Amino acid sequence: MTERTSEAAQGKVQKGKVAYTIVGVAVVAFFLLLSYGLLSGPGSAPLNEGPAPDFSLQLLDGDQLSLTSLRDQVIVVNFWGSWCKPCREEAPILEKVWQEYQGQDVIFIGIAYKDTEGKARAFLDEFDITYPNALDPGNRVARAYRVQGVPETFFIKDGKVASLYIGPLTEDQLVTRIERLLAQ
Repeated sequence: MTERTSEAAQGKVQKGKVAYTIVGVAVVAFFLLLSYGLLSGPGSAPLNEGPAPDFSLQLLDGDQLSLTSLRDQVIVVNFWGSWCKPCREEAPILEKVWQEYQGQDVIFIGIAYKDTEGKARAFLDEFDITYPNALDPGNRVARAYRVQGVPETFFIKDGKVASLYIGPLTEDQLVTRIERLLAQ
């Protein structure tokens, strides 16, 4: 009987160790996600209407860009990441439509979300992106726009968010939204 009691006690000890290991891994995973910012989002839906939060960013080409300086234009703000597969699908479409609309009171702004400068530059080079792009240090702009993930594209006119599209845009979806704002 002592042998069985000893085996039962060892079984309980093993189950306890497994439970503590699982709890430990869960706690570590939680704090890793929290530190990366994945759980520290704004806690509300993405901004899809109302005043567009102003921002000023240094573009990857070295110039400064301020949203308020673009008030007379239709502004397409696309949050993307070099690590994002749907962003890779969307990139050639954004560049193509940008080429069609630049010079027509339409400006595209790309904002790299949770990305490094080297990877962001490589992404822009790979897809021959020519519209202005910037990093978002500390995800300050993404938080202001309550970005939940990427790609997310905000359409802004007269200082107001006119619409938001979550996910990769098709050419038709992008053109339709731009044309609607140009007609207003």
